[in-house]
Amino acid sequence: MQKKLTGTAAQRYALAIALTLVSAESSHAVGFLLPNQDPEAIGRGDAFAATADNPSAIYYNPAGITQLPGTQVSLGIYAISAYTSYEAPSGPVRAHTNPTPQYVPQVYAVYSFDKLPISVGFGLYAPYGLGINWGNGDVPQPERGNLTYVTANPVVAWKICKMLSVSAGVTVNYADASFQENDGIGIFKFAGHSLEPGFNAGILFQPHPMWSFGVNYHSESDATFNGKAIQVGDPLLPQTVYTTTTINFPQTIVGGISFRPTPKWNLEFDLSWTQWSRLGQITLQNSPFGPYSLALNYRDSFIYDFGVTRQLGKGYYASVGYIYAQDSSPSGDYLGLIPDADLSLGNFGFGHKGKHLDWAIAYQFAYYGGRNVNNDAHSLDDGEYKTFNNAVNGSVTLKF
Repeated sequence: MQKKLTGTAAQRYALAIALTLVSAESSHAVGFLLPNQDPEAIGRGDAFAATADNPSAIYYNPAGITQLPGTQVSLGIYAISAYTSYEAPSGPVRAHTNPTPQYVPQVYAVYSFDKLPISVGFGLYAPYGLGINWGNGDVPQPERGNLTYVTANPVVAWKICKMLSVSAGVTVNYADASFQENDGIGIFKFAGHSLEPGFNAGILFQPHPMWSFGVNYHSESDATFNGKAIQVGDPLLPQTVYTTTTINFPQTIVGGISFRPTPKWNLEFDLSWTQWSRLGQITLQNSPFGPYSLALNYRDSFIYDFGVTRQLGKGYYASVGYIYAQDSSPSGDYLGLIPDADLSLGNFGFGHKGKHLDWAIAYQFAYYGGRNVNNDAHSLDDGEYKTFNNAVNGSVTLKF
């Protein structure tokens, strides 16, 4: 992807740093959210808030951990090959992101008391992030960005009665961002980090064996990045600048309905809303030219999840799912470092539940045939962006 860096040095510099803090290739359309946190859920199209019957419920709906007896520990990894291509309106500029797989681990642990209607859990997962590299194709100025966002999440759940469970937890969120760009004049590098708190909560209501309802909530958080920018080769800018900026990460609400016509079948639909409108602009508190604001003007968006699971007998099961994810970035403020579009995602899963060991594996692909960007305000080349991502997730759960 090519950038028209013909504006002032101040605008170019501020844009480079600001892009760092939101740069990520996500398997979904909604900004840089990573809602794929367990293969059993992914195989069902992430429609899991009203089922939530394994340790990943800590992420999908923490109230669900009251369904898990004893001690259970789950270890998983999500591998994604994220590919987006770009073509300029008049050619011949073409580029694509580096599809080298990226890996995101997940760890969950749950303990339910024998004589109390209380369960406790701990999760370690990455709800945002990944990286992107546009240095492939006819582009002489490669752009690279990486966002690592890790959440530590202890939770407590209470089974109020046979039909109703509630839960709440705190989140400690660590983020680390890096960026590099060569615009033909100088090389810009940035690295910064942030640590901030948040919380999550859930409700699971099961009035009948055939019906289950779930609500999951993840709070907003304000991440203040403190970092250092280094440039080499541009005489208009100092070599090192220390800067601070705040990113307003969104809140998310998920509601789900599960219908189980027989013990062998589970059909679920989830609707997820993310308040991306909190990410209106990014303001750099310090740059060689004073404070600078970059407008993003993100908009709130929805994800529609649908999944079906069939029990095959002897503990084996298979799942299929479909996801439709709305984009959150308007064309007028589109950032090529966050290839955002309405996406359709297909999901397939297979697994086994045993007395002491569970395992699951899921495959997911995301596709969008083309998003045309015109009159973009950030001096990015207008053009067509296409997306095709492949991802695999696997996990094992030990039960004591």
